[in-house]
Amino acid sequence: MMLGPIGFAAPWLLLALAALPILWIILRAVPPAPIRRRFPGVALLLGLTDDDTVTDRTPWWLLLLRMLAVAAVIVGLAGPVLNPRADGEAASRLPLLIVTDASWANARDWNAQVAVMDGLLAEAGRDGRAAAIMELSDPEAPIFRAAETWRSGLPGLTPAPWAPTPETLEAVAEMLGEDGFETRWFSDGLAHDGRDALLEALEARGPVKVHESPRAVMALRPAQLSDGLVDLTALRAVPDGTREITVNAHGLDPAGIPRVLASLPMTFEDEATETTGALSLPPELRARVTRFEIAGETQAGAVTLTDDGLKRREVALIAGREDREGLELLSPLHYLEQALVPTADLLDGALMDVLPANPDVIVLADVATLSGAEQAALLEWAEKGGLLLRFAGPRVAASDVSRSEEAPLMPVRLRAGGRTVGGAMSWGEPKALAPFPDGSPFQGLDIPGDVTVSAQVMAQPDPTLAERVIAQLTDGTPLVTRKRIGAGQVVLFHVTANAEWSSLPLSGLFVQMLERLAVSSAMAPPDMAELEGTTWQPVEVLDGFGRLDDAGTRPGVAGEDVLDAPLGPDLLPGLYDGPERRVARNVVTAETTLTPMTWPARIPVEGLARAPETPLGGWLLATALVLLTADILASLALSGRLWPARAAAVLVLALSLGAPQQAQAQENDARAIQATSEVVLAHVITGNTQVDDASRAGLRGLGRMLTFRTSIEPDPPISVNLETDELAFYPILYWPITPDQPTPSAEAYVKLNDYLRSGGMIVFDTRDADVAGFGASSPNGARLQRLAAPLDIPPLEPVPEDHVLTRTFYLLSDFPGRHTGRAVWVEAAPPDAERIEGMPFRNLNDGVTPVVIGGNDWASAWAVNERGDPLFPVGRGYAGERQRELSYRFGVNLVMHVLTGNYKSDQVHVPALLDRLGQ
Repeated sequence: MMLGPIGFAAPWLLLALAALPILWIILRAVPPAPIRRRFPGVALLLGLTDDDTVTDRTPWWLLLLRMLAVAAVIVGLAGPVLNPRADGEAASRLPLLIVTDASWANARDWNAQVAVMDGLLAEAGRDGRAAAIMELSDPEAPIFRAAETWRSGLPGLTPAPWAPTPETLEAVAEMLGEDGFETRWFSDGLAHDGRDALLEALEARGPVKVHESPRAVMALRPAQLSDGLVDLTALRAVPDGTREITVNAHGLDPAGIPRVLASLPMTFEDEATETTGALSLPPELRARVTRFEIAGETQAGAVTLTDDGLKRREVALIAGREDREGLELLSPLHYLEQALVPTADLLDGALMDVLPANPDVIVLADVATLSGAEQAALLEWAEKGGLLLRFAGPRVAASDVSRSEEAPLMPVRLRAGGRTVGGAMSWGEPKALAPFPDGSPFQGLDIPGDVTVSAQVMAQPDPTLAERVIAQLTDGTPLVTRKRIGAGQVVLFHVTANAEWSSLPLSGLFVQMLERLAVSSAMAPPDMAELEGTTWQPVEVLDGFGRLDDAGTRPGVAGEDVLDAPLGPDLLPGLYDGPERRVARNVVTAETTLTPMTWPARIPVEGLARAPETPLGGWLLATALVLLTADILASLALSGRLWPARAAAVLVLALSLGAPQQAQAQENDARAIQATSEVVLAHVITGNTQVDDASRAGLRGLGRMLTFRTSIEPDPPISVNLETDELAFYPILYWPITPDQPTPSAEAYVKLNDYLRSGGMIVFDTRDADVAGFGASSPNGARLQRLAAPLDIPPLEPVPEDHVLTRTFYLLSDFPGRHTGRAVWVEAAPPDAERIEGMPFRNLNDGVTPVVIGGNDWASAWAVNERGDPLFPVGRGYAGERQRELSYRFGVNLVMHVLTGNYKSDQVHVPALLDRLGQ
């Protein structure tokens, strides 16, 4: 029932207000009015006072106070709600499906959208309707359950840094099932292919209403470098009049502190959806810029990351002989300068003068001999990541550098003298270039037919020569060789840098080869030929809010996908390191345009300014409590007993108001004392009552087994809420996986990562007996992958035969639970873990594995009731009981491992272990 802006969940209780006049009459009649009789003896009592007085009639204002208190109780119990939902009665009986694009464009008003979702779920909960949430950016089949369960998971709902694809929207339409429901669609405001078909599918199952932010979506295309200026283009979806924005350039100052290095004001004209601007930055400052972003926008589309394409590299050119006057074309550096001037900053000077400037590349053109100081300085510079590019020539051919043994600053040994082809006394016709081999940085480049080599220095055959050759002639002789030096490298062209020995410097291939070697700045993105067969490792990735986070242990991406594949869970926007360069994958590309979504007229569209529902029942009941307290004080005042009772009344009122907080604090303190006074096993609350009860019973059974068989006597297990509870108290967390459990919030993931880094262990149990690939083929396994993605988990491997878990307390070769299977995953052993002579086991991880992942449903095998009887069957007959026993033994090993570490790897235990193994 609605009364103005206030609705009542139980309006029938308001009928009790009709009894207020009757209550007024009763209160007026009690106590009864006294009958007055004059008695002469009363004169003797005149002047006497009585400490306790009783009024002959209840004052009207006290009656009114009591009436208001009773009315507040009645109205409060009727469930008043300010600004309740006023939807049709038919819609209120259907389950509620909340659909959100959950894309980067949603992030601009994400908190407002979550607030509206929370209100809708609260309404559904009061109506007794089931609810479900579906994210179109990463959809799963909707699972309808209690609305309050979804409300608790809203803090973990975040937008993705990509948009739904047509294939994704088509798949969503197939997940909806046949049952009816009401849909609330939280749109990002942009048109996406496939929306119309999905809208029809949703309408076929019930009414649809759209919620959309009135703010226009804004985005920033990748920055481009043109004539020394940084060109920036900003976009908006809706031309909503003239608007000024500011684009900030973020980067590190010389002290390594993130700062805004420059700002560029830009203006959208009245009807324009695009605006451009140019930012002039010195090369030193431009090289420090890591990203550009639109000020005030908190979404990934308003951020564009920079890569090598925006940075001009510093190249020092040093020749072995002076230029001959008037013969510039014969200069050893002429063609290098022509190739590098457009894309690099060139440094001139002597070698020892340019090294303090720490250039990215140093080119030595026909420089044969280096002094001891020069060689030492170059080696130190190269080991820190510098690229030393050397060209041969007459001086190198005539010297004895790298002849008898390989020089530190040469990639290969060289033969004495040189090789000349094409002359009267030569070895034949000039040689052409052979196709570049697989793995070469030049792989895929087209070789012009007119590029030939007439002279070169020859490489001495060597066992390592083949792996260092990255370009060769058609007769198999090396043309370009390379060697790694620390974090840097040295590359040798076996020909001159000018056209004396080859026509290579006259061709465009020469410029492409320099770019592939990262000598020149990579102005254009790598082509497909360069990407094929390579793996690009993510360094930093963007989230939906445009925040840049470390990529952690995310797997590499195939080169064929890094630039062109659609963004998604396996390919996030961010910075990717390749074999020779770094590229940025942004949410918005140079071809992106923003098209606003136009909804059909039949679809109601609301904004996000919906007045939130405010339950008033609590406030009214609190008001009634205050009025009744005032009634007590007034009654004491009328009876003359107010002063002795004032302190007690104030104390009672304070205790009544502070009791919940005090009780909560006491509960938290008691929980902390229990968890730290004894060993306590804990499990994560999933929201599924049956699974949570089984987990608690399983840890109860494991605790009993530890008490009977070991010196560990754990207290009763505790259920842990990741959002509110402290995790540091518990040495081990058992986390059963269900396909519909809510995703923890960002704050919860911070606590989980701190817990893992500080020595805690999480046991993930998918309970599906299918642990192939972490159970990715099952719904539980797929949910585990999503839940564990934000966690700082090290590389994993199946438990090796000599892992300490196989011998911490019991000697085990299998780790069954209610299901059998040995494919349990733990932290991978270090690459250099080898078995030492005399030791039966390798020295594996020095600490405790932070995670254990399996699917054997261990808690069900451990679970017992209060009397100690098993709750779930395991196997059949004796074999089943044996399986349950091995499950208990695995649990004991697990707890002993997390409490004692890898002490069993010590040498002192070897004789006892060998004796037990019968060796």
